Amino acid sequence: MENTNLHFKTNYAASNKIEPFYKGGKVQISKDEKFIFCTCGSRVNILEISTGKIVHSIEQDDQEDITSFALSYDDEILVTASRALLLKQWDWKQAQCTRSWRAIHTIPIASMTFDPTSTLLATGGCDGTIKLWDIIKQYCTHNLKGSSGVVHLVHFHPDMSLLQLFSSSADCGIRLWDLRSSLCLCVLQSHFSAVTSLAFTASGDSMVSSGRDKICTVWDLKTRTATRTVPVYEAVEGVALLPEDQDLSQIGVQNHDLHFITAGSKGVLRVWEASTSRCVYTQTLPSTHDGDDPRSLTYLLTMGASHRVAAVTAEHNITLYQLPALSTQQQFVGYNDEILDVKFLGKNDSHIVVATNSCQLKVFELLTNSCQILYGHTDTVLSLDVFKKGLLFASCAKDKSVRVWRMDEDSGQVVCVAQGSSHANSVGCITFSRMKESFLVSGSQDCTVKVWDLPDNITTTTGDLVGLSARVTEKAHDKDINSVAVSPNDKLLASGSQDRMAKLWSLGAPGAPGAPGAGPALLGVFRGHKRGVWAVCFSPVDQVLASSSADGTAKLWSLQDYSCLKTFEGHDASVLKIVFVSRGTQLLTSGSDGLVKLWTIKTNECVKTLDAHQDKVWGLHASRQDHKMVTGSADSTITIWDDVTEVEQAEEQAKQEDQILKQQELSNLLHEKKYLKALGLAISLDQPHTVLTVIRAIRQSEDSRDLLERTLLKLRLDQKESLLRYCAVWNTNARSCLDAQAVLQVLLTHLAPEELLQYQGARGHLEGLIPYTERHMQRIGRLLQSSMFIDYMWQKMRVTGSSSM
Repeated sequence: MENTNLHFKTNYAASNKIEPFYKGGKVQISKDEKFIFCTCGSRVNILEISTGKIVHSIEQDDQEDITSFALSYDDEILVTASRALLLKQWDWKQAQCTRSWRAIHTIPIASMTFDPTSTLLATGGCDGTIKLWDIIKQYCTHNLKGSSGVVHLVHFHPDMSLLQLFSSSADCGIRLWDLRSSLCLCVLQSHFSAVTSLAFTASGDSMVSSGRDKICTVWDLKTRTATRTVPVYEAVEGVALLPEDQDLSQIGVQNHDLHFITAGSKGVLRVWEASTSRCVYTQTLPSTHDGDDPRSLTYLLTMGASHRVAAVTAEHNITLYQLPALSTQQQFVGYNDEILDVKFLGKNDSHIVVATNSCQLKVFELLTNSCQILYGHTDTVLSLDVFKKGLLFASCAKDKSVRVWRMDEDSGQVVCVAQGSSHANSVGCITFSRMKESFLVSGSQDCTVKVWDLPDNITTTTGDLVGLSARVTEKAHDKDINSVAVSPNDKLLASGSQDRMAKLWSLGAPGAPGAPGAGPALLGVFRGHKRGVWAVCFSPVDQVLASSSADGTAKLWSLQDYSCLKTFEGHDASVLKIVFVSRGTQLLTSGSDGLVKLWTIKTNECVKTLDAHQDKVWGLHASRQDHKMVTGSADSTITIWDDVTEVEQAEEQAKQEDQILKQQELSNLLHEKKYLKALGLAISLDQPHTVLTVIRAIRQSEDSRDLLERTLLKLRLDQKESLLRYCAVWNTNARSCLDAQAVLQVLLTHLAPEELLQYQGARGHLEGLIPYTERHMQRIGRLLQSSMFIDYMWQKMRVTGSSSM
């Protein structure tokens, strides 16, 4: 235990954050296909596709929600529209607003788009008007009236020589505007519901429109007539044309006729052949086992350079598919909702698995923030646990079931391998056996714990789901069970409940005499918490149990006599999670006050408080190598923390070594009487006492006044600023006031008042010098009077002595 003192942690630093970046609204991908732009309340977040991280966040000063935005074709200009009827132009790479102006719309803007030359901006308003703006010359060029209701779609013809604009509003028609005459040339009538998307062929001669009336229409733009109406049997939100020069036979494209992809309410991408109105390919969704509701799609975007398409779901997920097979390449989760639990996953903690306030599980790859969404549970997932090897994990949910999932070590794909459901109420906590994958323990709101045996081939099984059945069931508490934990040797079970108690149980081994049906045997009860117990955790090395409670404390209990060994107080609210780190010598706790605290058990001391969350921290987990931790909060944010203890100690040691070297150099410079360098070095060390020593050394040398003057005037401006600051301090002490006054005499004699006042904080320093200088003057005056009296007495004594002789 003595050796571990060197390994005590002192600090963690946030190295990665997964936070909400999209809460619905418009999504656009830059032309270079490196960034995704999406709205999130009063912000436009810019996500880098390669890393999955938010690289810029453009926020309205007035905190008004952004109703629409548009990125120019050259990726240089971003324009946002807010509810305050303001249009703002941004240099988004610098996150700077370059210009803002009043939109002449009377109510907010619903849609915006740039023309292919990036000079014209069209805005469609909720007031039924369309306005065009010259971004270069900065004025409104057109005001197009005639639409009925909200103009929710505006799109320029790809051939700008035609100067045509397409728009759609509440009357379900597609208006074609001639920008030379500002007249509506025609209204293309085919849809009976809102038109959601337009896609143009490369030549610009044909167009496909999609609508919520479950049809897509192919238009000949030369004759301005519909050439084909394709019934697609779903409300379509997005349509995209497939490239004609690619081999797309994997998705049913057998000829060079017009083919398009649709995305809509069924939640799958489908490929259609326009000439025959046939669906030639339908994407298959991941198996949901229980027939989940379909995940509807809200946007479809093409990425021509990399031959990809991006689909946006109603659940705010953005998925990138690679052609020619439409295989999933990356998936980003825009909004996680409340995080209820989070655990490290994978061989080297390369992933995290997250339970949010939904029935899906999310597995994030930490390197790219790309996400797999796991379907299976039918109600909110409440708790997770990962087996020590990192590839097998279990989940439990409000649907009264437990599930076991396995991650493929090579591909990282996760599949559900086993399921069990025999609880009578929500299953709130779950834990794995610790030594080998032999059993699970779950705790429920039905006040029981169940032990589930796992089949031997659970890590290799393929094919159908394995059905789990509970080996034993035990009524463990009188209220909801919040936490269960298995000891490192798999022989003991701890449970924590809302009834303010934690209990210790003996676990009978499968097949042991008297084990079937006998249930866990109660060994003891830990009493002492004043409110419900939220979490229990066994020490990896000692025979102790840690518990955290809604009474704001964490406690350490002896497994021998069930007594409380230590109490840790520091959280202002419920302590929701507790884990051991540093080989069982330290604790991490998270609370509903949004704080994470690091405690040293031996001293009962809170070493560090980490504040990165705005709401309850439900999820807390340490990596197997003990060098990272992850926290998940009700504020929808997941934070990955790195242990920076060794880094900080190395920096501190390097700083101390540097200080020692500089001190030695300073001594050498003083010995060699190189006062200018010595003074500069002392000021750089920011050591006023050392600077004072140098000043005294200069004043004690021959020709001290000229030497001091020459040395001080050669200093840099910032060094003189520091010297003035030091003088204000020295002047408060009678022992050093003469040195301060000598420096001040040089500075005030040779520097103009205007120059002095330019120094940082000069006014305050000079005001602080005055009262002490006056006091020193009075003291010197009194000393002078006293010395004159002594001189007078001495003269008198001499006169008297001489006369008596």
